[in-house]
Amino acid sequence: MGVEGIGASVVRKEDRRFITGRGRYVDDIKLAGMTYAHFVRSPHAHAKVRNIDSSEAMKMPGVIGVHTGKELVEDKIGNLICGWAVSSKDGTPMKMGAWPAMAPETVRFVGQAVAVVIAETKNQARDAAEAVVVDYEELPAAADIRAAIKPGAPQLHPEAPGNVVYDWALGDEAAVKDAFSKAANVVSLELTNNRLVPNAMEPRAAIADYDEAEEHFTLYTTSQNPHVARLVLSAFYNIAQEHKLRVVAPDVGGGFGSKIFIYPEEMVALWASKKVRRPVKWTGDRSEAFLTDAHGRDHISKAEMAFDKDNKILALRVKTHANFGAYMSLFSSSVPTYLYATLLSGQYNIPAIYAEVMGVYTNTTPVDAYRGAGRPEASFLLERLMETAARQLKVDPAELRRKNFITSFPHQTPVIMAYDIGDFGASLDAALKAIDYAGFPARKENARKEGKLRGIGFSCYIEACGIAPSKAVGSLGAGVGLWESAEVRVNPVGTIEILTGSHSHGQGHETTFAQLVAERLGIPISQVSIVHGDTDKVQFGMGTYGSRSAAVGLTAILKAMEKVESKAKKIAAHQLEASEDDIVIENGEFKVTGTDKAIALPMVALAAYTAHNLPDGMEPGLKEGAFYDPTNFTFPAGAYICELEVDSATGKTSFVNFVAADDFGRLINPMIVEGQVHGGLAQGIGQALLEGAVYDVNGQPVTASFMDYTMPRADDLPSFKLSHTTTLCPGNPLGVKGCGEAGAIGASAAVINAITDAIGNNKLEMPATSDRVWHAIHGSA
Repeated sequence: MGVEGIGASVVRKEDRRFITGRGRYVDDIKLAGMTYAHFVRSPHAHAKVRNIDSSEAMKMPGVIGVHTGKELVEDKIGNLICGWAVSSKDGTPMKMGAWPAMAPETVRFVGQAVAVVIAETKNQARDAAEAVVVDYEELPAAADIRAAIKPGAPQLHPEAPGNVVYDWALGDEAAVKDAFSKAANVVSLELTNNRLVPNAMEPRAAIADYDEAEEHFTLYTTSQNPHVARLVLSAFYNIAQEHKLRVVAPDVGGGFGSKIFIYPEEMVALWASKKVRRPVKWTGDRSEAFLTDAHGRDHISKAEMAFDKDNKILALRVKTHANFGAYMSLFSSSVPTYLYATLLSGQYNIPAIYAEVMGVYTNTTPVDAYRGAGRPEASFLLERLMETAARQLKVDPAELRRKNFITSFPHQTPVIMAYDIGDFGASLDAALKAIDYAGFPARKENARKEGKLRGIGFSCYIEACGIAPSKAVGSLGAGVGLWESAEVRVNPVGTIEILTGSHSHGQGHETTFAQLVAERLGIPISQVSIVHGDTDKVQFGMGTYGSRSAAVGLTAILKAMEKVESKAKKIAAHQLEASEDDIVIENGEFKVTGTDKAIALPMVALAAYTAHNLPDGMEPGLKEGAFYDPTNFTFPAGAYICELEVDSATGKTSFVNFVAADDFGRLINPMIVEGQVHGGLAQGIGQALLEGAVYDVNGQPVTASFMDYTMPRADDLPSFKLSHTTTLCPGNPLGVKGCGEAGAIGASAAVINAITDAIGNNKLEMPATSDRVWHAIHGSA
């Protein structure tokens, strides 16, 4: 490891521009002749659009045009798609209702767009939008899962009878039934995984610019995967041919999954820019974000676990209802199926598992991937069930987990996943030591004497990262391959540009990706530039989600680096009149082993481009590309333990300690990893204690602003104690696994398990607000 190589806690290169206000976000971009868009949105959860009168709006100052969903239909603009095909257990395909970018006839959630105003200024567009008169015929709404599936419920889409998208299953039902018939003990639990609003720091935004002379579009957008956005916009929405569309995702202020998808606003901005022959800009405000950004989670589940007389798990049975909201979003079908049920084995050797998942339409904002995407839901269910089992069986929760840990690898689970490596006992041991588990009973007793309820809760999570290989996910219904690409350009003076299909929106790629180059070539990271987020500059790539950037994206860079190094060694050997096999790379030089002969990287690069003295048959230049498709997912895992106190008089929860022991494989930059874990833990704890999107029976959002939707603040969180155990991933040459989602996956269960331990009542749903906890303590939960 060099000073700036792999394993070094290098300060993030990109932070200088961010903390000095020099980041370049979509809203910072200003184009000549730019106009502004503001959407007219439905105030109803379910209604017919009978008429739209824009006559008064068109008379207002600065208004250029008012456009409606009927015009989209006339121009044959396609509906939004879901990119992952999932079939019901009877083999019938999922029932996908049409989702137009602006509703021409029927609105199905509060905030759905019905028209757009284009004006000279943002305020003019906003004022004119208020003057657009929409005549609605309000319809009955189904605002939650139970309401949507009961007999006689309002029907959202004619394509989906009973509002059921699919009734899917995974596992061996007969084997599970047989195991339960032989069980010595059965533990069951019903729980809800609450709906969340992503709330990235930067709201979504888009600028569309149509060049009439070239018949070419440019879209600046807040995207986690600009190439996929271009592909979908061109292939399915009939807006532009792929080679006539450039998508640029500049600095993006957080995504958490919510910026993976193509939204109606980007589509409409592109379409409108061609209509008005000028650039069109839309920047969402926080209120629009609450209404229209894809929400996360929202499951209702019943889980049962069978144990033998020695407390070994025999089988797991799960029935989940997943809320999709009003429409199918880009990856929504996969989140409660192949990203959820496939992780229900957790860290445990469970011989038989059977999971059923029913996807349901409701008159609410569409639901899709949010930090962890299915994995947090699986981990929460399993770890709440394990804690409940320990209490029912009257055994130590740590030892019940240890007794059932998988200890031999590779391990094939009953639900598709094949874990390649791990040491779950090591993570648990590290967490137990960090929290002084042996001393907890004495601390609990001391707290009792002071009138406080103290509890401790465990969560041993595992996740699948990388979302690959392409052949595997394709067989499960994914509409795209999930490889990654890279190009390494060594310039004539020896500086290096890395063009990556991954996208950075807070992960620190400009630093960590450069650290790989520094490690390989022995040069400072200041000589390395990371280029991403522009489809005209970077080769096609799949973007960033699912904690895949290191395991997939960085490995693609490594593969391209190996090709560059191989050619550079040939050039160096030729220049130094040595054997290629004797050339080593150290401190930015190509050296002949055992001699003092060396040539610096800039001289090798210059030789490649002058081409005056290259080996016979070698073409000039020093640039190579690579595509990398993994052979398996990666499987980060860890053990989290939360210790807290509850005030029985108020229900207020106060953290005493929170420890996290993670196995992420090799750490590229430990400081950045720590930041990623802290952020994930904050979101997991936020879900456990504070966050929850609520709708009333008419589908009106009750928590549509920060006045009602509580985000975690610094003083809501404990000071985390982090540690790491390491098993190197055998599936990629770097041995990395992924760390971006772990905290959000493991934290919630640890917190709820600790609170229920403290209060002695296992019936507690998230968010565990002071009011909910108080009622649980006093018998009225």
